[in-house]
Amino acid sequence: MDLAVNLENLDLTSDDYVLDNVDEHIQENLEDDLVKEALESGVDLREYAKQIEKDLSQVENGSIHDYIAESGNIAQLHMQIGECDQVLERMEAMLHGFQHDLSSISAEIQCLQEQSVAMNVKLKNRQAVKSELSQLVDEMVVPETMITTILETPVTEREFLEQLHELNHKINFVKQHSYNETAACRDVQDVVEKLKYKAVAKIREFMLQKISSFRKPLSNYQLGQNAMLNCRFFYEFLLSNERHVANEVKDEYIDTLSKVYFSYFKSYLNRIMKLQFDDTAGKDDLMAVEDSSKKGFFSSSRPAVRNRSTVFTIGKRDEILKDGLEAAVIVPHAAQKNETKYSFESLFRSQHYALLDTSCREYLFICDFFMFTAANAKDVFNSVLGKSLALFLKHVDTICSDSYDSIALFICIHIVNKFKVIMHDREVMVLDRYWDTVNAILWPRFEHIVRMHIRSVIDCNVNHLASIDVRPHYITRRYAEFSAAIVRINENLPNPQVEQVLSELQTEVQNFILRLAACFRDRKDQLVFLINNYDMMLSVLMERTAEESKESDSFQQLLNSRTQEYVEEILAPHFGGMMAFVKECENVIESGQSDKLRRFEQKVAPLVQGFAAGWRTSVDLISREVTRSFTNFKVGSTIVQAAFTNLIQYYHRFQKLFTQSPFKSIPARSELVNMHLIMVEMKKYKPNF
Repeated sequence: MDLAVNLENLDLTSDDYVLDNVDEHIQENLEDDLVKEALESGVDLREYAKQIEKDLSQVENGSIHDYIAESGNIAQLHMQIGECDQVLERMEAMLHGFQHDLSSISAEIQCLQEQSVAMNVKLKNRQAVKSELSQLVDEMVVPETMITTILETPVTEREFLEQLHELNHKINFVKQHSYNETAACRDVQDVVEKLKYKAVAKIREFMLQKISSFRKPLSNYQLGQNAMLNCRFFYEFLLSNERHVANEVKDEYIDTLSKVYFSYFKSYLNRIMKLQFDDTAGKDDLMAVEDSSKKGFFSSSRPAVRNRSTVFTIGKRDEILKDGLEAAVIVPHAAQKNETKYSFESLFRSQHYALLDTSCREYLFICDFFMFTAANAKDVFNSVLGKSLALFLKHVDTICSDSYDSIALFICIHIVNKFKVIMHDREVMVLDRYWDTVNAILWPRFEHIVRMHIRSVIDCNVNHLASIDVRPHYITRRYAEFSAAIVRINENLPNPQVEQVLSELQTEVQNFILRLAACFRDRKDQLVFLINNYDMMLSVLMERTAEESKESDSFQQLLNSRTQEYVEEILAPHFGGMMAFVKECENVIESGQSDKLRRFEQKVAPLVQGFAAGWRTSVDLISREVTRSFTNFKVGSTIVQAAFTNLIQYYHRFQKLFTQSPFKSIPARSELVNMHLIMVEMKKYKPNF
């Protein structure tokens, strides 16, 4: 049967058979396994085909009998299939109905979707409108709490300030929407306006009362200002809503504080000036005024005053420019109770530190409370403190015109400069013009007094002075103390004008010293006097100042020059012959005329013998003379060392001449004193020599 089935695939009579593909189909059939098996077994294909047809006929007949035998079942199956068709037909009708219903539902869903989208848009629009409208209503509605608080609560309560912020916001909101012609604004505008007027009235009354309280005696206006700063929004509210009331408050503040400050500073200046030392410099306390010519500042007959201000010495007065610069101000009643007195510069510092502190606080208050820019704040500041500043300038001019204490004035100049820097550090520049004006008062007065000292030195007649000795003169000591004081104060902030004035004073003092020295007939006494004075002035300058100054350099050169001259003078009586001999011989040698040295041979032996015989005595006499002439051990020691050094140098040069041909064979050469022996002897008088 399998073979027959596969042979059926070899249909050579099919109408679909294409002759062009015969070879291909034959090849494919030949490759079939059944065909290969039939060919290999040697079966006759014709017989085999007949057999197949016979078998097929039998199968067909068998199938017919089977169909006949199963005809009942087939008929029943046919009936069942018909019934199934009917059922399926009904189901098809139902499905068609469902399909129609679904089409209707889909259309309804689409309609619902469209309605939902439309409703969603409407909802969003209504929500947006509700949000805007709700905010508008909330911003515009005046709650009962606000009305009650504004009308009944004191302005000092925090609730009033909070409701005032809300009211200010509603005022601005209503004002803004009234421009847009919002109908709802008309409903609340009247209420808001009435609340605004009520708030303005209460704030005005509070502010004017607070400002008026500054006028009360002994009132602390700083506490009042702090309270006003805590309510600074009050002024902002007035400025935004009732500018004329704000200007009224500002004008009242300016008028009140101007009077308060003027009264305070006037009283303070008058009371504090009573604390000044009674013993102050007068017009006769000049540098070159003789002590015995007046009962003045330097007079020993005047009773000593504890901590009194001096004219020419600085002491610790410059400490006020350091740690004492920002010390607490002087309290007059406390100082009077303790009977404390102060120097001119201490009172000046206290006055101006009070002004500085008040000015800084006032300027910052004006900027903060009145919300001004720097330019506008400066104008208001000048209105508040203008009278006080004029009072200060008049006061400074008065006390300076009566002052003859140049050191105090110079310290005040530096106080002003430092206070100006402090205010700049605090970013307050409103007093710059005032500081410049004060300096314009102080500096000419200081320069005038220094020139009075210079004139006194120039006009001083040394012949009218009391007895003069070789010790440092009191006038030069005054100059040294004064110059050291000015230089020390001027170190931190050098001023070319000061250096020029000091240079003029130094020149006249040097001329004065020379005039004094001329009063001595002996040159040696003149030199002793000059050395003592130069050394004293140099010592004072070096001790008082931290750095070397032009004055100290100048006096050091003068001291060295006069010391060298004095050394020559004290050596000349004892060793003048040897010194002159050395100089003459060295001049001859330097001129290249060594052959002329023979004319000096006769002088060599006496000089050698004289030095060997008396040099110890001469050294002792020189040491005693120097000690007697210079009471200052340091100066005397320096002079002795310089004298011995010069002597050794001269004697060394003297011995060196014996290397020249004319003096090599002189017998006196053997009598030369050993240099080491001379130095050992000199160490008795000068151990460090």
